[in-house]
Amino acid sequence: MRTELAADVVVPDGATGVVLFAHGSGSSRLSPRNRAVARELNRRGLATVLMDLLTEEEGRLDEIDGRLRFDIGLLAERLIEAVDRLGTRVATAGLPVGLFGASTGGAAALVAAAARPDIVRAVVSRGGRPDLAGPALAQVAVPTLLIVGGNDPLVVDLNQRSRRVLAGPSELRVIPGASHLFEEPGTLEQVATLAADWFTGALR
Repeated sequence: MRTELAADVVVPDGATGVVLFAHGSGSSRLSPRNRAVARELNRRGLATVLMDLLTEEEGRLDEIDGRLRFDIGLLAERLIEAVDRLGTRVATAGLPVGLFGASTGGAAALVAAAARPDIVRAVVSRGGRPDLAGPALAQVAVPTLLIVGGNDPLVVDLNQRSRRVLAGPSELRVIPGASHLFEEPGTLEQVATLAADWFTGALR
């Protein structure tokens, strides 16, 4: 049965592609960081879909024990369903698709890219955990950009290891002075610029 999830969709005039956001680690479509990235993508002519991967009830349960945010199978399933829906919506049908994943949403985005190789054209992961994608990591053939903060050494190491497993072209960009959440002045703007450059190059 299809799960109804809240989503915010922005489609600029003449959009050249659409980017679906996968939030993680207790975040939602209201994440100010992902919204900031989405605004830059919109400015560059890309449509964006910011959606919750958990229902309201699931979100409340996750706030208690934090387990669902690490249920990559569930998050990826919801994301794949959303990818499939994009082709049925008038505003996004026919547009090349990219996925932007943050934290555990990065793993979900990679699993979805592996599951829908004929639809998803590119992936960007911000402070993501690509290692949690498991065996799907070796099946991701689309261009993938991994962005991590220089002050987040564990995640930098996990991304370096994961990049060696990816089947397709990839880049790892480490932003100096940035922590896991990219809260330091100017760091999130760098993320937005890198993501916009990656997607505008790939979604053509």
